[in-house]
Amino acid sequence: MDDLKFGFRDKRGNWSPDAVLDIAPFWSGRWSKMGAFLIEYLWPWNAFHMATALLYWVFLIPDIETMQTLGWGWALRLFAANAIGIFVLFGAVEFFYYVKRKQDTRFKYNAKFPSEHPSDVFWFKRQNLDNFLRTYLSSIPLWTLCQVLVLWAWANSWGNWVEWDTHWPWLILVTLLVPAIHEVHFFFIHRLIHTPWLYKRVHSVHHNSINPSPWSSLSMHPVEGALYFAEVFWHVLIPSNPVVMMFQLNSTGFGAINGHIGFDKLEITDEAALDSHAYAHYLHHKYFEVNYGAEGLVPLDKWFGYGKNHKPRHGKVYRNFAPELARLQNERIAAFREFKADVDAGGYPEPEHCVPIADGEFSAFLAKAHPDGEDHG
Repeated sequence: MDDLKFGFRDKRGNWSPDAVLDIAPFWSGRWSKMGAFLIEYLWPWNAFHMATALLYWVFLIPDIETMQTLGWGWALRLFAANAIGIFVLFGAVEFFYYVKRKQDTRFKYNAKFPSEHPSDVFWFKRQNLDNFLRTYLSSIPLWTLCQVLVLWAWANSWGNWVEWDTHWPWLILVTLLVPAIHEVHFFFIHRLIHTPWLYKRVHSVHHNSINPSPWSSLSMHPVEGALYFAEVFWHVLIPSNPVVMMFQLNSTGFGAINGHIGFDKLEITDEAALDSHAYAHYLHHKYFEVNYGAEGLVPLDKWFGYGKNHKPRHGKVYRNFAPELARLQNERIAAFREFKADVDAGGYPEPEHCVPIADGEFSAFLAKAHPDGEDHG
């Protein structure tokens, strides 16, 4: 695929999308965009997370009598499922797009690959190994712990649990709001761990991966991991159901990859690609103090002033060049596209754009340029 049809590559080879980050269309009354928004809202990522939740519920979750007592057996079974699932999903993206480099740097925000740049901030100076170990030694155990505790609470009727046959309209609504619950929870815990004391001691571990890749997704300090997966406890407080709770937890665990894929699109075939929705969080890794939330479903970044053009805490604004720079960037992109279209259509160069030269004069020039007589291309 030609990624320049969808974005722009700077002189360093870093790619940026033409499409601007925007909030959900219902916030601004753009009702004509709702159809496309709803399709992207449901497919493919949320559909995938709901499918995994149903698979867990049917094949992995033990009977209610077993879960009434905390035990290593069923807890380790869930840990194994989480660990294998992450290895398959994160590992597949890492293998095909970072190891095999299936699409090279097409649609890649940062043209560099983490494996090419060892750093002392990582265990063994290797970002991928550091991220992998932190994922399996800390984040997946914390994920499983939260999973076990909430299932144990449900099995013992601790919480506001309701059934589908009597409360299906409410549960459909909560299911649809799962991504919104994630955005709100993530925004506030994320902003919390960006306060100086917690950032230095906790969140900096995750931000070491300035150029994130799939294994960066769950590479966190244990305190951050506990806050992150604690999102699932909202389903103990609000009327909910264990299947919806599993959807929330799986979208938190497996869905962490979305912000860390590093590519705007993953090419599946020569003509088809999967949108990653990773750009907003990539910008957060790049600039640190913007985009604490996610996709703008609940536009907390916009409301709190942490979106585009956010001023860092230590900064002072004397002039705002952002609108002019944005205008110039749009003009630059438009000019390159018009040039390419003109060349493709045969409109450039035309005879008046060419400087004629006689054949004899051209031959003499070549003879002087290459006295050895070789054609140097």
